[in-house]
Amino acid sequence: MTSTPLTLRVAIVGAGPAGIYAGNLLATAVDAVRQTQGPIEGVEIDLFESLPAPYGLIRYGVAPDHPRIKGIVNSLHEMLDAQIEGATRRTIRFIGNVEVGRDIALDELRERYHAVILATGAIRDAALDVPGVDLPGSYGAADFVAWFDGHPDVARTWPLDASSVAVIGNGNVALDVARVLAKHAEDLRSTEIPDNVLAGLEASAVTDVHVFGRRGPAGIKFTPIELRELGEVPGVDVVLYDEDFEGVDPADAPNNQLKVMLRTLNSWRGRPTGTASRRLHLHFWHAPVAIEGEGRVSGIRFERTRAGADGALERTGEVREYDVQAVYRAVGYYGTRVVGAPFDEAHGVVPNEGGRVVGEPGLYATGWIKRGPVGLIGHTKSDALETVTNLIADAGAGVLGNAGSLAASGRAGDVLDLLDERETAYTTWDGWLALDAHERALGESHVHTRERVKVVPRDEQVAVSRDGVLVR
Repeated sequence: MTSTPLTLRVAIVGAGPAGIYAGNLLATAVDAVRQTQGPIEGVEIDLFESLPAPYGLIRYGVAPDHPRIKGIVNSLHEMLDAQIEGATRRTIRFIGNVEVGRDIALDELRERYHAVILATGAIRDAALDVPGVDLPGSYGAADFVAWFDGHPDVARTWPLDASSVAVIGNGNVALDVARVLAKHAEDLRSTEIPDNVLAGLEASAVTDVHVFGRRGPAGIKFTPIELRELGEVPGVDVVLYDEDFEGVDPADAPNNQLKVMLRTLNSWRGRPTGTASRRLHLHFWHAPVAIEGEGRVSGIRFERTRAGADGALERTGEVREYDVQAVYRAVGYYGTRVVGAPFDEAHGVVPNEGGRVVGEPGLYATGWIKRGPVGLIGHTKSDALETVTNLIADAGAGVLGNAGSLAASGRAGDVLDLLDERETAYTTWDGWLALDAHERALGESHVHTRERVKVVPRDEQVAVSRDGVLVR
């Protein structure tokens, strides 16, 4: 057991919800331990983020027309903004525009902190193994989402010259992609969508968006709110096909959430269609076989599926082909590897047991890089709690290994000194507040008043964050 009180120094890699929840829970838990006179008397947390701004996929991975996301952002903001000791020093310090493995090595963090928590999430598309997946016109949903959310490291333009497109997937990301593709640009003006994205969507040629799922309506992975939003898009007809609903009864659904969604789908089946300028088609029982085309996408082929006697999915041998000029793959995400950390290539996660990285004392994981890209915000909180609980237990038991060797000897110094020495243009929490205020001011002065207009280029974000000066 640790015999002398310890001020725990922890680095968290990733400032999305998983990292912020872990930091907030850690600060709260250490405060409780301190009040009971345990072996840990305090904590100092540095939250590293490769982007100049915080919030991860909440800022760069969710469609801008989700108003409820603002509530999550406000909650995350409060967690970081309130972490102040005395009136001057934050328990949690945000250090943005710093990529671990590029600007600082993981081993350098482990020397300077008693523990390191990996919370890098999953931002890459999972693979779809069908012929033609690499044809021009075949896109990963994650890339498209990054574009319409104004991610600083993607191209400013997106090809929207297809009139008919396919979206493969039956989760919320597939719905986000389909809704943004089908929605008329003027209905996104009031959101924080970047101006370059709005201009691209205004020129879009899309008239028909087809969403395909391998399972039936009772196997959807949506949530009721996202599904309901789909039916409220102005100027867009939702088209369903009766053959997909044979034998499907909402009363048989195993939970209330699915019952609500099946009733919603059934209510749409009775709606008149044919008057809207755009259509959003929902197809079920379709397993992708091949993306077709010579030189670029010109169609997609599926095999019809059905539920077998044991409930398992079966192929029927019936093939369906659709003429489309673009395909968006929304079949899941794949974990973001941290250079220097163990990584399970098959599952896209850091191998861990309860958040403890296997074979690496003092190294932890939380969020999607820990459990895979599944679950909602509530899962992220409970996930972080498990990791933080185990970290504190390890610190109290004195089993953090050699992590924090320089910190323990008092020779580490502030990591910001090292970044300054390397001339790394890191951003801070105060810098984020400046960028946040700047984006809100851009929204107020916009020809169409908006809550904010996102600054997209990385150098402009850094300039505003560090100097309050917009680069032109």
